[in-house]
Formats: sequence, C-alpha cells, structure tokens
Amino acid sequence: MSQIASSILTPENRDKNIARLKQTLVVMNKVILGKEQTLRLALTCLIARGHLLIEDQPGVGKTTLAHLLARVLGLDFQRIQFTSDMLPADILGVSVYDQNSACFKFHPGPIFSQLVLADEVNRATPKAQSALLEAMEEYQVTTEGETHPLPSPFFVIATQNPSSQIGTFQLPESQLDRFLMRLEIGYPDQAHEKELLKGEDRREILKALTATLSPTQLLATQQAAPQVHVSDSLIDYLQKILNFSRHSPYYRNGLSPRAGIAILRCAQAWALLDQRDHLLPEDIQAILPATTNHRLQPAAEFSTSTPNEIVAHLLTVPLD
Repeated sequence: MSQIASSILTPENRDKNIARLKQTLVVMNKVILGKEQTLRLALTCLIARGHLLIEDQPGVGKTTLAHLLARVLGLDFQRIQFTSDMLPADILGVSVYDQNSACFKFHPGPIFSQLVLADEVNRATPKAQSALLEAMEEYQVTTEGETHPLPSPFFVIATQNPSSQIGTFQLPESQLDRFLMRLEIGYPDQAHEKELLKGEDRREILKALTATLSPTQLLATQQAAPQVHVSDSLIDYLQKILNFSRHSPYYRNGLSPRAGIAILRCAQAWALLDQRDHLLPEDIQAILPATTNHRLQPAAEFSTSTPNEIVAHLLTVPLD
C-alpha cells in the first residue's frame, strides 16, 4: 500500500472521504432525477472495485450515468461504441512498426483509461466482447505475447439494449459474471420527468460539474470497504442464500463462490456509505438483486419470470 493511501485510510480521513461520497450522491441526483437507489448502487459498485452493467431501453440515461460517474470522481474517461464490425484490436490497441527504432511499438487502445464506457456492448460480436475479459478480471491486457497493466483505478461500465432488439448478441455467462452489478434505470416518474423536460440540458449540466472526489481518495475508500466488520452470523446468512440458490427449483444453476464474494464486497461498500464499521442483514438485502439478477438463470418452468421476480425468492431466505 502506498504512503499516500495509508495516510488517507486514517479514521478521520476515511470519514472525510465518505462525506465527499455523500456529496457526490447529492450532485448525481441533480443530474439523473428520481433514481436515488440506482445511483447509490452504481457508486457502491465502484467502491467495491467492480464493473457495472446497465441494461435498459435507449434514452433513459445509461450513457449519462457513465459520464456522470467519471466526472464527479475525477477519472480519465473513454467511450467505446461497440458495433458489429468491431475487432479486439479496436479495444486493446495495436503494434505498429516504427522505422526509427526498427521494431514494433504498441499503441494502447481506448481500454487504457480509468473508466471505460463500453456502449451498447451487445451489438458487438462475441469475439470483440471477449477482448474485455482479461482486462476486467486481471486489470491487464496481453497482446502479441506482451502484458500491459491498466491504470488504477480501473472500471468498465457497459450498457446494453434488451436482447429482443435487432442486431444484438447475447453476452455469454462468463462475460456476465465479470460484472459485479447489473442495473436498470427505468423511466422517471411523472414529476421528475416534468422537471427534466423543463430543465437544463443534462449534457450542459455535466460540463459544468467538478470532481467531488479524487482518484487517490477513491482508491483509499476502496481499501477501507473490506475493513467493515462481518460477523459469523452474517456469513452464515450469506451461505444460506447461496445454498438456497443451488438447491431451489427456481434456478437452472446456483450462485458460485465468486458470486458470494461479490455480494459480500458490495454489502461492505454499502455499509461504508452509511459510515458504519459493521455489516447488517439489510446491507446484504439492499444490494442482493443488483449483484445476482445477471448471474441466475430461471429453470425452464419459470422461464417467463423477470430477473427481479426470480431474485425476489432469495430475499425470502430467513436470517435465523
């Protein structure tokens, strides 16, 4: 751990960072209206060092949310528009022969940024989608036998349109599992939509925003999240949820140990935002749908159920 990060991890500085995160949420709620829970979940995902998948109809603010997070967290940002003719080199980079040095020189692609927006990721072919796998899992890129580290912090926020739309390729389960959370934004209610229609252009508001947290402070907050205490009884509760998913007739396959770790990491980050140093059952329940709705496939007899309906069964698992 660096000297700078160590100093920020003091209790006093940790609380200051959390206060900045709360201010970040206030700012975010002024840009995307009426979506407080969704915005907090998105910020929780980043604090837990995870990647975020946003699936929804076009025009509800998916891309705006990615721009917003980069802006308020002071992160370097790159947007990659995924298309059916995209190649892995368009994402990772390419080696070009340099006549002066008489050797090939690697030119990094747009993946080499702190926050990468993979826009409409399911419009690219599986071959292009697979270019993200190593980057998301190991925070590095290997091309032509050479490994290149990615910047820190590093996040992928991917947006995708519903798979029922023309020209989409369904993400494989191995790709979905790389995302810590999957969120839907949804349409705003009438009051907030009216405010949106009468208000200033969201893009102009974004341009005027300044960072409320630095990347260094975000890294320190990420290091503080795993320090949130988890009691044995809550570990037992989490294991009950995992076992329920593995033996329940509702699901084709149960949650993996990696999914259990993802739930725990997100719950600790959620508790940290409340300035608590210990985990509560409510923390697990708050983040459970977003961390499991893309990991669980319904059994054949429940194939018409929505992801949220399937995940709702997990919330019925008793604490005792």
